[in-house]
Amino acid sequence: MTDPAPRPENSATPQIAVLGTPIDPVSWDEALDRIWQLARRRQSAYVGICNAHSVVTARQDPAFKAALRGAVMNTPDGAPVAWMLRKLGRPSQERINGPDLMMRYCEQASQRDEAIYLYGASPETLELLQKRLARDWPTLKIAGAYSPPFKPPSTEEDAATAQRINQSGAGTVWVSLGCPKQELWMARQQGHINAVMIGVGAAFDYHAGTLRRAPPWMQQRGLEWLYRLCSEPRRLWRRYLVTNTAFIAGACKQLLSHKAQG
Repeated sequence: MTDPAPRPENSATPQIAVLGTPIDPVSWDEALDRIWQLARRRQSAYVGICNAHSVVTARQDPAFKAALRGAVMNTPDGAPVAWMLRKLGRPSQERINGPDLMMRYCEQASQRDEAIYLYGASPETLELLQKRLARDWPTLKIAGAYSPPFKPPSTEEDAATAQRINQSGAGTVWVSLGCPKQELWMARQQGHINAVMIGVGAAFDYHAGTLRRAPPWMQQRGLEWLYRLCSEPRRLWRRYLVTNTAFIAGACKQLLSHKAQG
């Protein structure tokens, strides 16, 4: 992994550690502008979208922890992470989640003749996603899209991917591989891909319609995890049981320490 990219000039707000993971307390406008400032310079950097699972996994996985620490920005995706920022001094902090960040950015990119690149998901999902984006924003430039094999890419395959993206002229690469795979991939590609990479988890499937997202009222109340659990209980019950328990324990400990210091 190369050295972390310098934080953008417009990132004056200091990061706040949530269970040891640095999170940027940004608004929607600030997050979108930071990405654009990086994209227009074709700066090699990456953005993490962090939920409770991310920060708990980072405490247990040194490689993943290093990847998040190398990100130029980590947004508070999950409601629990945004809640922690509110408790730690940012009372108006909102969730800055991957699926919505991607769509808001695509809308802006379509207005300024900016090209994007899509990396991840299945070929079928990518095809549906491109149709959706073309329908919503006919002027949006999609410079390329690639569905990588399920197996870990070789050094040669990563180099070929970087070359394709660099030749495409895209300023942003939207990466949908899931956590922690996408963050580790972006960290490896920093210094090779001349664009800012944003890891957006299941966003491709949500927007392509191949995976149903929680209804807005559940998203607004921080219950998106519950919807996913009810949709895939056999696959996700252990993850959410372990993750949520570990997050609650770690959050309580951090808040007690913060209160004692304050």
